[in-house]
Amino acid sequence: MDVTKNDGAARLALITGANKGIGFEIARQLGKQGIKVLVGARDQQRGKAATEELRGQGILAQYLPLDVTSQNSIDAAAATVEREFGKLDILVNNAGILIERVPPSEGPIENLRKTFETNFFGVFAVTKAFLPLIRKSVSGRIVNLTSALGSLTLLTDPKRFENKFLAYGASKAALNMLTVTLARELSDTPIKVNSVTPGYVATDMNNHLGVLTVEQGAVVPVRMALLPDDGPTGIFMEADRIVPW
Repeated sequence: MDVTKNDGAARLALITGANKGIGFEIARQLGKQGIKVLVGARDQQRGKAATEELRGQGILAQYLPLDVTSQNSIDAAAATVEREFGKLDILVNNAGILIERVPPSEGPIENLRKTFETNFFGVFAVTKAFLPLIRKSVSGRIVNLTSALGSLTLLTDPKRFENKFLAYGASKAALNMLTVTLARELSDTPIKVNSVTPGYVATDMNNHLGVLTVEQGAVVPVRMALLPDDGPTGIFMEADRIVPW
C-alpha cells in the first residue's frame, strides 16, 4: 500500500528522531495500532532504513526528512504533510540530545546553547509549524518526551537523585513549561498536550546503562498519544503516576 495516499480515515502520527531508540519503538507501537507513522529523521539513510524495517512488520510508514534544528527543514516537512495528508493527528516530540560530561559549573556555555537548540527550541519550532495541521484533526495529540531531571520538585528533594546535567535538565524543564502553557492555550479545543518521561531506558544517550527496554519506555508515550477525548491535558506522566513539575 502506498502510504503517501491519504485514505481520509486513518490516523497519522509524526515522531521526531524516529530512526532509532525510543522514537523508533514509539513509531512501531503506534503503527501496530493501525496508525500511519511518519518517521521523522535528519539522516536520510537511517530514516529510510528504519522506515523499511517498520514496513517489513506490516506497518504503514513513510520517511519524512526532518532536522528539528533547521527551520527550513521543519517548514519543508510541514508542507509535505499538508500536501499529502492535509492534517496531522499525533505529534510526538521525541528528538533530544544529552552532551554533558562534566559538572554543571564546568560546562561550556556552548553545551547549553546546543542542547536547548534541539531539546527546546526545536520542539517549539516543530510544534508551531505543525499546529495548523493538528488543529484539523478531530482529536489532536501532542506528546513531549521530557525527563524527571526536568522536575524542579524532584530535584529539590534531598532524598532523591541529583541532576548532574544542567543543560539537559534545564532544557527539559523549559519543555515542561511549553507543555503547560500550550495545553492552557488549547484547552478549548480537542487537542491535548502532555509531557511524558519514558523512565531510565537503555539507549545510546546513556550508553545503554538504563534499566528499562525501549519497548517498556515507549508504552506511556504511546498511551498518551492515544488518549480518549475525555483524557487529561497539561500533565507530566511517568508509568502510572503524575510527576510533579
